[in-house]
Amino acid sequence: MLSRIAISKVLNTRLLAKCCYSSSASGPITEPEIHYTKLFINNEWQKSISGKTFPTVNPTTGGTIAHVEEGSAEDVDKAVKAAQEAFKFGSPWRRMDASERGRLLNRLADLIEKNKTYLASLETLDNGKPYSDSFHVDLDLVIKVYRYYAGFADKVYGKTLTIDGDYFSYTRHEPVGVCGQVIPWNFPLLMQAWKLAPALATGNTVVLKPAEQTPLTALFVAQLIKEAGFPPGVVNVVPGFGPSAGGAIASHKGVDKLAFTGSTEVGQIVMEAAATSNLKRVTLELGGKSPNIIFKDADMDHAIRTAHFGLFFNQGQCCCAGSRVFVEEEIYDKFVERSVEAAKKRVLGNPFDPSTTQGPQIDGTQMNKILDLIKSGKDEGAKMLCGGNRHGDKGYFVTPTVFADVQDGMRIANEEIFGPVMQIMKFKSVDELLERANRTKYGLAASVFTKDIDKAMYFSSGLRAGTVWINCYDVFSPQAPFGGFKMSGIGRELGEYGLQAYSEIKTVTLKVPQKNS
Repeated sequence: MLSRIAISKVLNTRLLAKCCYSSSASGPITEPEIHYTKLFINNEWQKSISGKTFPTVNPTTGGTIAHVEEGSAEDVDKAVKAAQEAFKFGSPWRRMDASERGRLLNRLADLIEKNKTYLASLETLDNGKPYSDSFHVDLDLVIKVYRYYAGFADKVYGKTLTIDGDYFSYTRHEPVGVCGQVIPWNFPLLMQAWKLAPALATGNTVVLKPAEQTPLTALFVAQLIKEAGFPPGVVNVVPGFGPSAGGAIASHKGVDKLAFTGSTEVGQIVMEAAATSNLKRVTLELGGKSPNIIFKDADMDHAIRTAHFGLFFNQGQCCCAGSRVFVEEEIYDKFVERSVEAAKKRVLGNPFDPSTTQGPQIDGTQMNKILDLIKSGKDEGAKMLCGGNRHGDKGYFVTPTVFADVQDGMRIANEEIFGPVMQIMKFKSVDELLERANRTKYGLAASVFTKDIDKAMYFSSGLRAGTVWINCYDVFSPQAPFGGFKMSGIGRELGEYGLQAYSEIKTVTLKVPQKNS
């Protein structure tokens, strides 16, 4: 995910980063001090009930950064009870003016902005993404998301209803209650903002579990939430593992609403747990295998640059990555040739180095999954034109990989790779293209590159995806909703639509007394 700035500007973020590395205000902290590793419950830092901890690992080196308290079902229960207490009718949080909730969210945005360099450095250390991306892309959008929903806090309106009879009827938008939120490791700060901001703007309380691979920035933001002035119990952060802490949130009967971002396979497990426990409301943002369609009349230079960015950004670890690149036959060979050239120019290495354009994958498990899928592509007859290997002997780097002559039935054309592997597919017939593009269980995003507006609008209407970009890719903004069709998820995040899942609609009807005739 990235902020809503022109693609050309995004592609040059590292140039901007070079300009600011000389400034102590925005240069990276290559060895950020680790301040918070405990559970955050009821505005207090606590050890896990079990006493267990787990290591969070630097994916650049494979070494341990710190040991973090490991939350369990018992810790989740403790956090849920704190959130329930904070949500009680008449509590300081429930009695707080909506405009004051907005002020607190703006205060949190201020604190995140004040600590932007530290948070970007911590994100890069724990996640492995280039510092320039953490600072200029992720943190910029994080701050914008909190400010956007801060403005919405006192603008959630009900309606007056004209019903039959002598009645006055109206609707109220009320908070759902305790919201369980489970976030992924590819955009830890950003996904925390996407979840927390609308939940808090509408008056809910939260129990959040960060990914076990990347808990550090979520925990630091928890301290900023306390500093901003949110009452105890409103936000609780419980680091831990998916099957234990995450599973406990999904199945806890005290959780009223669940938001999950992650794989489709885990999303199905989460949804089943939500249904069999207390039928809690669920929003899911899951996997993708997004088609990126390049017509022969497209601006070739722009299409090549943007398709490259749409796949390789964040080491390919994007749920909406444009991983199935369909290119019209007449320009196919040239597109492949130049895409390979672009991939070979990527610089792998220390993500704190301003010359680095690609960091490591998140961990060894993910790296090995990517390498296995690359092998399957070769075994099934796709033409690997560059990359395909582990890079170096430390950390979890995968060389940028480009496959040509990819066929629809191959594993690499169907499974979400979540890595720096571009698959380029040829098309001749426009008539069959729409069916091929939609031939996937996913439906998160898609894009079309063409100068023909009629063609662009036809395909944007026919593509089964929650977001369709035309002549651009990965353009995100707090105002624009994001979410998937089919097995890419349920519900929407961002925009005014992102508030819907965090509100219950109550109808109130009053009998209007009539004067006796």
